Amino acid sequence: MNSPRSGRARRLAPDARRAALVEATLPLVLRHGATVSTRRIAEAAGVAEGTIFSVFPHKEALMRAVTAAALDPGATLRELAAVDRSLPLRARLVAAVEILQSRLTGVFGLLDALGMHRPPDDGERCGHPEHTSMNDAFRAALADLVGPDAASLRVPPQELAHVLRLLVFSGTHPRICDGSPLGAEQIVTTLLDGLSHPGNPPC
Repeated sequence: MNSPRSGRARRLAPDARRAALVEATLPLVLRHGATVSTRRIAEAAGVAEGTIFSVFPHKEALMRAVTAAALDPGATLRELAAVDRSLPLRARLVAAVEILQSRLTGVFGLLDALGMHRPPDDGERCGHPEHTSMNDAFRAALADLVGPDAASLRVPPQELAHVLRLLVFSGTHPRICDGSPLGAEQIVTTLLDGLSHPGNPPC
C-alpha cells in the first residue's frame, strides 16, 4: 500500500526553485496582471508563501525575473535552429515567422498585463549591448535559414532578415497592426513577392 503524500514540495536547488517559481508565475501574471497575490503564486507553485521570499527579496524582484525570462531569446533561437533546412525557402521562412510571432505575442501579452508599453530599461534598452547582441543573434539565425537560397535574393540574407523582423514586429504588435495582425504566410509573401501583380510591376 502506498504511503500518503505529505503535500510538501520536493526540495530543489536554489536555481531550480527560482525557475519553478518564475514558470508558475508567468501564466498568473498574464491572467491577473501584476496584482496577482504571492499567496496565489505559492499555491500554483505548490510551495509555502514564505518560500517565494526565501528566493526573491520581494514581489517586484519576482516580477522582474518573470519579465526577464519572457524576454530571454534562448528558446526562440533554438526553435529557429531546429527548422528543417530541407524545406523550400518559403516554407522555412513561414516556420520562422510563426516562431517569432509566438514569442512576440507572449512578450506583448506580458507587457500589457504588467501595464508596460515597452520592455524594461535594464537589458532591453535600444542600443544597450545586450539588446544589440540579441538583435544580431536573431538576424544571424534568420540569415542562416536562407542558406543556399541566398543566390536567389536581390539583397544579402542579413538585409532580408532585418526586413523580415520589421514586418513580423509591426504585423504582430496589436497597436501597430490596428487589430488586424498579419499571418505568417502573408508576411512571407509580402517579403518575397511584394504586393504588385506578377509580371505587372507598378509604374
